[in-house]
Amino acid sequence: MADKKRPAATPGQAQQAMDRMIAAAQSGQQDIARRLGLNITDLTCMGFVIAAVEAGESPSPGDLAEKARLTTGAVTGVLNRLEKAGYVRRAPDPDDRRRLRITVEESAARRLRDVYGPFYQRLAALFAGYSATEVALLTDAFTRVEGLLRESSAELDDEAPAS
Repeated sequence: MADKKRPAATPGQAQQAMDRMIAAAQSGQQDIARRLGLNITDLTCMGFVIAAVEAGESPSPGDLAEKARLTTGAVTGVLNRLEKAGYVRRAPDPDDRRRLRITVEESAARRLRDVYGPFYQRLAALFAGYSATEVALLTDAFTRVEGLLRESSAELDDEAPAS
């Protein structure tokens, strides 16, 4: 649909729309976590594990701690809860039995697909209304915004807490 007319917008309006999208996403993630019997941190970590596995990686607890920006102690608690709830397993690394690798339980992956599936179907329908060039632009913008969010988070880590 390359010829579809898009509404004009200013950078300020784009930023406001992104802020609303982020707020809606955070609220939606809270709802999904509650539905799955998880807290938001555990759901976020589960997402990181699934993304790593889908990329052909076999994440370690240390990898997860780095990605989630948590301490290794906090990740131990997250993995304990996810394991108890049947979402993941920790298994010895076949190449270095001193290390652990995180695997996703198939039943958990199914539960997550069931919850996220309808939303992803709606996203696919939305993106189908854009041209390939527009989808590339959206993908570029999303990727760059993610980088800015990570950069901002790193800056906040470096600053002293507000008193």
